[in-house]
Amino acid sequence: MKLFYREAEEKDLSSLVELLADDKLGKTREDLSHPINQGYLDALRSILRDSNNELIVVEYEHQLIGMLQLTYIPYLSHIGSKRCLIENVRIQSKFRGKGLGTDFFHWAIQRAKEKKCNMMQLTSDKQRPEALSFYESLGFVASHEGFKLKLLPGLPLTTRHAGPSK
Repeated sequence: MKLFYREAEEKDLSSLVELLADDKLGKTREDLSHPINQGYLDALRSILRDSNNELIVVEYEHQLIGMLQLTYIPYLSHIGSKRCLIENVRIQSKFRGKGLGTDFFHWAIQRAKEKKCNMMQLTSDKQRPEALSFYESLGFVASHEGFKLKLLPGLPLTTRHAGPSK
């Protein structure tokens, strides 16, 4: 398959949101309503303006079938090195299992090297065991434990009381 990689554009936004919703977890947290939720447009514009972010899409036969976001993070540790964080990885469900994700990751790894990153890192939800296996097959190592803290109003912080008791 001949794939074409490029930076996302505003005209891609509906397709990007559809990709984000095209899995078991995304179905429950993405908003497919029309007109498109302003939050998506605001986020996309912010990403496109930020020189340390790239939202990359992959096309096959002029159809957008995948996406990922690369964020380049300068670090003081590791002798002032730079890392590449890869997030929002999606391949359209009907194209999964055909090696496209592997090709996309190889492209992304090469891109991070071009940007002089000495490390690439990602997070993946533990509810996606197939994704975890995929990342390990590419050489990624589950070397750290990750933590999240929800900050949006109305969402529980944790299942336990987060503050000091009175």
